[in-house]
Amino acid sequence: MHTRTLGQGLEVSAVGLGCMGMSQSYGPNPGSRDEMIGVLRGAAAAGVTFFDTAEVYGPYVNEELVGEALQPLRDQVVIATKFGWRIEGGSSVGLDSRPEQIRRVADASLRRLRTEAIDLFYQHRVDPEVPIEDVAGTVGELVAAGKVRHFGLSEPSAQTIRRAHAVFPVTAVQSEYSLWTRDPEADVLPTLAELGIGFVPFSPLGKGFFTGAVHPDTTFADGDVRATIPRFSAENRAANQVLVDHVAQLAQAKGATAGQVALAWLLAPQPRIVPIPGTRRASRVQENADATTVPLSADERADLDTLAGRLGVQGARYNEHHLGLVGR
Repeated sequence: MHTRTLGQGLEVSAVGLGCMGMSQSYGPNPGSRDEMIGVLRGAAAAGVTFFDTAEVYGPYVNEELVGEALQPLRDQVVIATKFGWRIEGGSSVGLDSRPEQIRRVADASLRRLRTEAIDLFYQHRVDPEVPIEDVAGTVGELVAAGKVRHFGLSEPSAQTIRRAHAVFPVTAVQSEYSLWTRDPEADVLPTLAELGIGFVPFSPLGKGFFTGAVHPDTTFADGDVRATIPRFSAENRAANQVLVDHVAQLAQAKGATAGQVALAWLLAPQPRIVPIPGTRRASRVQENADATTVPLSADERADLDTLAGRLGVQGARYNEHHLGLVGR
């Protein structure tokens, strides 16, 4: 797989791997811990060098899984993790990006990840109680101390990106972005291009919708977060299926999968975009990695843009509480 460069010269594989689903959010994991370690190591063998986790995934257990799996390959991979939640009794109970909390999380994440330095340390959600300048300054101190190599933000506004970057260089911004989640296009993407900051789309396959794994008749298992998301109600899935069907038709014509076309659409416009689709299956890892070889012409991309704009998307991407935590 070829590589791409985020901000500040951080080089990663063109497609990364979001590891959250191995520990939470998508119902019971059909594989064992050993099988997930095999998926992670197999991803590295397939050329994936960029792995995304967070302390709140589990919480904690996803970092432990990633740390164990990638320890033998540590010098070959880039590991991103995140801070910014207050975790009590095994659950997140609010935001906390106070400097002392950031430092505590960094030390704990280093232990769980079995590493001497965190390659990319994101603020998971902007904390309105803590000035972003204090957050950026604290991560800058961790970089100076050798505990962190790069600073990132997740789901911030363009204004917050500028304020943080003025204090300490931001290497990457992570936000949801896909054919049916276009929020970053208005302000965030132009800001990142101007400042030379990389962009890391999560849920680039629409939380499974663009792979064909989700359809109007799908019944979600207990613990599957999609059951709480308005976009995934049965009525909205039926309305949104038209766009998915169009992607699938284009994919068939190109000898590719619908998921590969959705990833190719993301990869085409800017060289600093690196999607991190999540999966728990080795076959899907390889399929996603192979999306880098799927050619998508400017006309084909424009056709997808036009259709998505004309159809729109039914249902919000988060419930009301989580929508209140993004774009600040």
